[in-house]
Amino acid sequence: MSLRPAVLLCAAAAGCPAQFTLPQVVKQATESYPAVRASLEDASAAAAAIRLARTSYLPRADFLGQINRATHNNVFGMLLPQAVVPAISGPVLRTNSLGNVWGSAAGVLVSWEPFDFGLRKANVQTAERTRDRAGAQAEVTRFQVGVAAADAFLTLAAAGQAAIASRAGVERARVFDEVVQTLVKNELRPGADGSRARAELALAETQLIRAEQAVEEARAGLAQLLGIPSGSVQIDADRLLREPPPPDLPAAGVERHPLVLAQSAALEEVRAREKALSRTWYPRFNLQGATYARGTGVEPDGTTGGAASGLGPNIQNWGLGLSVTFPALEQPSLRARREVEAGHERAEEARYRTVVRELSGELGKARARLEGARRVAAAMPVQLAAAQAARQQATARYRAGLTGIAEVAEAQRLLTQTEIDDALARLSVWRATLAVAAATGDLSDFLRIAGR
Repeated sequence: MSLRPAVLLCAAAAGCPAQFTLPQVVKQATESYPAVRASLEDASAAAAAIRLARTSYLPRADFLGQINRATHNNVFGMLLPQAVVPAISGPVLRTNSLGNVWGSAAGVLVSWEPFDFGLRKANVQTAERTRDRAGAQAEVTRFQVGVAAADAFLTLAAAGQAAIASRAGVERARVFDEVVQTLVKNELRPGADGSRARAELALAETQLIRAEQAVEEARAGLAQLLGIPSGSVQIDADRLLREPPPPDLPAAGVERHPLVLAQSAALEEVRAREKALSRTWYPRFNLQGATYARGTGVEPDGTTGGAASGLGPNIQNWGLGLSVTFPALEQPSLRARREVEAGHERAEEARYRTVVRELSGELGKARARLEGARRVAAAMPVQLAAAQAARQQATARYRAGLTGIAEVAEAQRLLTQTEIDDALARLSVWRATLAVAAATGDLSDFLRIAGR
């Protein structure tokens, strides 16, 4: 097969081979397809979330610096927690003045939770299960792209074989048409035979056009998975056409299928969230230490200092303590959230069983298809030899005037279709083997024998 200029350009610029083997197609598709890259980035983001969850073990330090210009009136009384009225400290003065002074503050508060009854560990484990699920989903995407690339390779190979057989059929129809036209011209056959021969030639040419169209469509589909122009896609399927895969491939189940592992990871993620919720309704202990300084331009008796008084913090304080908080009334909310997660867990368990059951069924059907494909491929040489003999005999009988042109036309069409079926039968064994590998979730053995 001659190399096109686009293929040479691809090989020189992108480093891709002039002819792709099946393992090369799968490798390039799984490395370059955008959906795989998106899944890998999701997994990277989930891994970063683990590092974020682990930061909860670290102490927290908040620094403050503030300067303001405000009035200094103060009143007795309680003010419920809110975010509108600023807090003020100091004695209550007997005046109500709009005079204003400078105020300043600077400080740092360090908080650390010495123990948390396993809440932070549960949150880290939840993040780890989320990472595992994202990684498993990335493997599902990679595996599905690999299966799609292998199937597209086999589709293109099958379309190419159909085009080759159709091209041979056109050549036979052209040769036979020339023979018939010569006989008609010499008045050894009726003119109707000449018309029928031309019709058969046109039919063969139409079949070739459709076969070539199928080749280009299959080539475009494979090029989409590889991320290269369709003109650069050339495949090497000689190994697959010469011999079928060995019958003694390892018999695997569906337990390690990426879909099963991904669903198992989703189930574990839900269970991790449930565990984190079970650690939430506990007291929260915080060791706290603070040091700060404040400055104000007003004295306790209401007098004010100079124009710059209060701009710098001049009164220092520090403190150490332990604070305890307990969400006493959050139990109903937490119970409802746990019930939600329990429902999610039951749903994920059902999905897990569904995936296992469906894949087991697909594996059984794929093995049945493989057995049938092997039997068909074993019978095809006899069928092909019979079709070739039938075509030769029909042609000889026609030239001897012992039969009509319809028998020859039928024999030629049968031979073309049998040639197509013969090539497709060998590829069908490979396709059925791919289906078995796809059902088990492991392409390694399939690619190994396809690349030998």
